[in-house]
Amino acid sequence: MAMTTNSETAARTVPRRDGRATAAACTTVLLWASAFVSIRSAGAAYSPGALALGRLLAGSLALGTLVLLRREGFPPRAAWPGILWSGLLWFGLYTVVLNRAERLVDAGTAAMVVNIGPLLIALLGARVLGEALPRRLLAGMAVSFAGAVVVGLSMSGNDDASVPGVGLCVLAAVAYAAGVVGQKPALRHGSALQVTTFGCLVGTVGCLPFSGSLVSEAAGAPLSATLNMVYLGLFPTALAFTTWAHALARTTAGRMGATTYAVPALVVAMSWLLLGEVPAPLAVVGGVLCLAGVAVSRMRPQTGLTQRSPAQPSEGRRHDAEREAADRP
Repeated sequence: MAMTTNSETAARTVPRRDGRATAAACTTVLLWASAFVSIRSAGAAYSPGALALGRLLAGSLALGTLVLLRREGFPPRAAWPGILWSGLLWFGLYTVVLNRAERLVDAGTAAMVVNIGPLLIALLGARVLGEALPRRLLAGMAVSFAGAVVVGLSMSGNDDASVPGVGLCVLAAVAYAAGVVGQKPALRHGSALQVTTFGCLVGTVGCLPFSGSLVSEAAGAPLSATLNMVYLGLFPTALAFTTWAHALARTTAGRMGATTYAVPALVVAMSWLLLGEVPAPLAVVGGVLCLAGVAVSRMRPQTGLTQRSPAQPSEGRRHDAEREAADRP
């Protein structure tokens, strides 16, 4: 029988980079960035509640079909508290509030303000889930947050950037952060597809009071707005929330939250190209800072195996390591 060395044991215990999780996170960031632009476009024909319901209906239909084809069934009972929490706050409240906010502020401003969410995720993750706050993560978040502030300042003279709109973006960020932290424990019991699908269904049920508005507005909406709504349901919701859950199950909530700081920079570029919303030079500087902060937060020390002892990891990190080891081929 082969002997197992201490170094081999440490290598298995310390979480390693997962290429699939990185690809999933990148997919999420790109699609969520496009969502801010699509919401801005579709919002001209659909009210906030109707747009949210239409988006979630399309997402639920796509996800439900996939669950049936894969025969995954219902999530375990232990996953339901997190599913209900994230479904109501993130899929439901966040979506409606963000739609309303983008009627008052441009897509770039909305993305920047909402991205106080990653900071809240890291703080809530440390408080509620017992996650660590590494120095590189905090440093990267500080750089990205500074970038978001710079972009906000660059747009402070814009008449569209109203105080109520910014306030709604802050509320959306709080709902987003609380939903992510609530979703993380559910992923220890259910698959990424199960947690996303049933969270989306919960959000859909919560938006059913807007059914009348959706039906009446769909009758008179231009085809482009309706197609934008369906796009929001299929890609930024069904696909992006699933890839997010896949990546979140394999890392901490704080690290995943920091990754989304790339979203504002992408939104500024997309809204410039697709909506003609030309960013101010200061906004470009802020976008670069956002991306630089993400790069710093994602870096890991090269001597991590020798500096970090694998003994007695925290409860949350031990679950994450076990889950990652089980998913590796």
